[in-house]
Amino acid sequence: MDSRPALDDGVYLRDSVQTAAKILVVGHFAVGKTTFIGTMSEIPPLRTEEVMTQAGAGIDDPKGAPDKTTTTVAMDFGRLTLSEQLVLYLFGTPGQQRFVQVWEDMTRGALGALVLVDPQRLDESFPVMDLVEHYGIPYAIAVNRFDGTPSHSLDEIREALDLLPETPVVHCDARDQRSSADSLIALVRYLQSRVN
Repeated sequence: MDSRPALDDGVYLRDSVQTAAKILVVGHFAVGKTTFIGTMSEIPPLRTEEVMTQAGAGIDDPKGAPDKTTTTVAMDFGRLTLSEQLVLYLFGTPGQQRFVQVWEDMTRGALGALVLVDPQRLDESFPVMDLVEHYGIPYAIAVNRFDGTPSHSLDEIREALDLLPETPVVHCDARDQRSSADSLIALVRYLQSRVN
């Protein structure tokens, strides 16, 4: 008699992979982290979304996403297999300040972070970038495009965020797989350049 669980063990973990890379997808509240992981994950993403309630009024400000009705309360998780030898595990962090304590555990073993930013709310990106830098995690910036918002050049974003010249900055649409993949590629190339 087979004692294996009904759910295939390999849904979230792969036994044949020789190298697994942990990548964080971070950003401020309502910037598109959950959407990004859902777009890129080859498995049904693990989500810890809860309905926003009146208790969060004045704390969670969805001004950049007025139709937002849920929020991440722990993390998002997805997997992307690049080859038989390499798989990316994508971990999305909650964007609210009250979840900062979750960051310490999530940063352990992370090779890098993709920082999603909303060009209309760049000021909200600074606390997130401060945390990434505090934990010494190399990062790339993905400027998430929102419908109806004016676009800014990548040079303008770089200057506004006061980034180092080598920090990658790319445009991204978290809803689009190709665009999201290009953001991850920019991060991975940057991580590789730091090793060489």
